[in-house]
Amino acid sequence: MKKFSFIARVPDRPGALHKAAEIVSRYSGNINRIQFDRRIDPYTVFFELTTTEEHYQKITGELSAIGYLQTSLKPLSFLKLYVHLPHRPGALFDFLQYTTSCRANIAYIDFDDKGRHPERLTVSLNLDDSAAVDRLLNQLKSRYRLEIIEYDTTGQHLDDTVFYLRFAQEIRTLVGESEDEFLMQLLGDINHIVQEHINLGQDPQKAFDSVLVTGKTLNATKNHDFYADIQSIALDAETTLYCIQPPCGGNVFLIDGKDECVMVDTGYGIYFPDIYSLICQHIAGGEKKISRIFITHADADHCGAGGFYQAKAFMHPGTLDIIRVSNRGYGSRNEGSILEEVYTTLINLFSRFNPPGDIELYQTRALRTRGIFSVISSFKLGNHEFEVLESLGGHIHGQLYLYSAGLGVIFCADTVINFDHITPERARYNSLAHIIVTSVNVDSDIAKKERKALLQLAAETGGDFFRDRKKCLVCGGHGPVSVLEGTTLVPYGEISMYKKDETQG
Repeated sequence: MKKFSFIARVPDRPGALHKAAEIVSRYSGNINRIQFDRRIDPYTVFFELTTTEEHYQKITGELSAIGYLQTSLKPLSFLKLYVHLPHRPGALFDFLQYTTSCRANIAYIDFDDKGRHPERLTVSLNLDDSAAVDRLLNQLKSRYRLEIIEYDTTGQHLDDTVFYLRFAQEIRTLVGESEDEFLMQLLGDINHIVQEHINLGQDPQKAFDSVLVTGKTLNATKNHDFYADIQSIALDAETTLYCIQPPCGGNVFLIDGKDECVMVDTGYGIYFPDIYSLICQHIAGGEKKISRIFITHADADHCGAGGFYQAKAFMHPGTLDIIRVSNRGYGSRNEGSILEEVYTTLINLFSRFNPPGDIELYQTRALRTRGIFSVISSFKLGNHEFEVLESLGGHIHGQLYLYSAGLGVIFCADTVINFDHITPERARYNSLAHIIVTSVNVDSDIAKKERKALLQLAAETGGDFFRDRKKCLVCGGHGPVSVLEGTTLVPYGEISMYKKDETQG
């Protein structure tokens, strides 16, 4: 017995869905999930079922034979036209015989003999292909006076009676040319998100919109549209901290010392060429000077470009597990959440996920404790020691923090974020994930506890050996590097804007 999924396109008539279910039942298919909502799309039904390979082939074969199985996502042709009908009984009936014979679905029809154009019928049609359009027009123009208002074969003008087909075409523009089988599986995953949102009493359209806006925003902020906010902070006479805030997603940090430069988190894969150019401008020796990469956690905006760099990446075993199973809920109480699983699939796809390949995993045995956190490892950068702290799993399983008392700096990943100083554009992008998964923390109560402990650690870390700043630098996963002023995070130092020059590659 295996799990299978398929998309059915059933006629909008009584008993049609019952017929599809009867075929599944006849071959002992156990339906695990079914979703249909005519308010979204009056024809499309998503099925997931458990059965044998042999029975699945028979089920899909019978559905295909009666025209119920959707096997491709070829764009429909859209045709809108004015038709001048004779004013007599049966005129509309005669016209519709032509549209029916060409298997045209009527998306819109309008006629009023007391209106401004009493002789004119306005109709919008969806047809299987351009050949069907030509065939219909040849039949109509010999009998009626026609005016073609719109004719589109790209799928851009399809209405919501074919919502999922139109949605698939938009997804295709974001991920590039893909096989229909892959896109149909992706549609099924997105539909599963929608089903969950409906069950939670939320507007499913917000989920659809958030998926598209996520992909579109990433595509619209790369290459010559890329920009970043940069902080450059001297940690000691030989060590400089760089914080790079890309347009979307998490921060990329560089700690540039006399003999080596280490990276903390990599940003999205889609931004690698742009961040690479930025690094080459700011670091002597460029990307080649980066000797080690420290990954705080498995979200795509923190490790998704790791595979592009030559340096070895250090991470928690749980981070590698999440990368392997492609489910950010893994290892938490949200492991079974379809929202976490599908969101991971989508964001990895949109952001060109390319995680590190050369990896060294930390042992998770506690060497000692630092506050509420276990210290599971340490490393040296120049003369300064960093402790590797294991999180309690509030944001995501396997998250790590890096702390140096000597340099007065703590990398808090996504547990501590200076929300008050994130730009409106970045805040809007970050809110999209909240809409899709409802919370970016797999356990919000634990995340709050961790945040309090990290800020307390930062407040207790201070001294004259921090040159002239005297306060610990709080490096959050998003937003500017900050220091605590009382209980408030305040950006530290100057923040400059980087914009890719048109002459750069």
